[in-house]
Amino acid sequence: MYIHQTTCISPQQTFSDINLEKLNVSVNNVLNVIEPKYEDIPLNILRRMGKAVRMGIGAAMQICKLNNVDGIIIGTANGGMEDCIKFLNQIKTFDEGKLTPTNFVQGTPNTIASQLGLLIKNNGYNITHVHRGLAFENALIDAQMYLSENPNNNILVGGIDEISTYNYNIEKLGGWYKNEIIKNSELYNNNTKGTIAGEGVSMFLLNNNEENAITKIELIKTISTNNEIEVAAQLKLILKNKNIDVLITGENSDNRLQKYFEVCENIVNANTLIVRYKHFCGEYPTASAISLWLACEFIKNQNIPQHFIKCNSNKSSYKNFLIYNNYKGEQHSFMLVTDVTHRY
Repeated sequence: MYIHQTTCISPQQTFSDINLEKLNVSVNNVLNVIEPKYEDIPLNILRRMGKAVRMGIGAAMQICKLNNVDGIIIGTANGGMEDCIKFLNQIKTFDEGKLTPTNFVQGTPNTIASQLGLLIKNNGYNITHVHRGLAFENALIDAQMYLSENPNNNILVGGIDEISTYNYNIEKLGGWYKNEIIKNSELYNNNTKGTIAGEGVSMFLLNNNEENAITKIELIKTISTNNEIEVAAQLKLILKNKNIDVLITGENSDNRLQKYFEVCENIVNANTLIVRYKHFCGEYPTASAISLWLACEFIKNQNIPQHFIKCNSNKSSYKNFLIYNNYKGEQHSFMLVTDVTHRY
């Protein structure tokens, strides 16, 4: 399965004029996305869209306006949660009387994929995976199965989550965000529980055609466990069959999760470049989508800015990237991507 085009809306400069060297600073432990003007969405439709929906469709339209898309698969943990809560509050405010349907329509997790299908007049495969920290990975696995049955088709796959007042407060009370205010540029120097909040969307055009592709997704593995030994065993199986140049980890400064990243770093070859990205986008359930987007950018440019690098290597080029993400110490994923631009 090959990646041909990507887009990303994030708290950093990733949408149009991409600049990975620059790092925007978090505010009160939150990294909010930089929203573009959404010029490809009609204004009468845009004004009714919630944040997650307009982010998702705004990113997807950059791909859909240039390519024929046969199916749409989205991974999200919360979808348009903010609109969902607004609708529930209206039920109480109006005593279950006359309610406007907009917030209800915009508040279901599958709204992003369905609204996009309507906008681009796509009647093909359209599905949303809502599996918390593995939602995006399951969307990719679904895309693999779809392309095995439809080998000549193009499929759009995306991962998206927003910061809503509701889910931010729940996660804060659950101890998943830090109590002390820190800058994202200093995230990894803070050895306490919790991390910083983030949000974003990354979209990918996938098919089975290697020609003109950026990368090949060679492997996707998911594990649900709280045992780092099981994570290590899975990594060892992967490394038996493939040498990697870069390990991208979802390390997020939560000291309760550090053991998982350390066990992975100790297994890989000493000359493997180790990269971190949660200071770039913050923590959210589908943050692994932006790690895949970053891997594509690193492969295209053969350059990784210094602020991403944890452990350097003496390699001058990077072909095989292994991404390891961890959500709350329970949901783990590995994605292996390879450069197919034949520069070697």
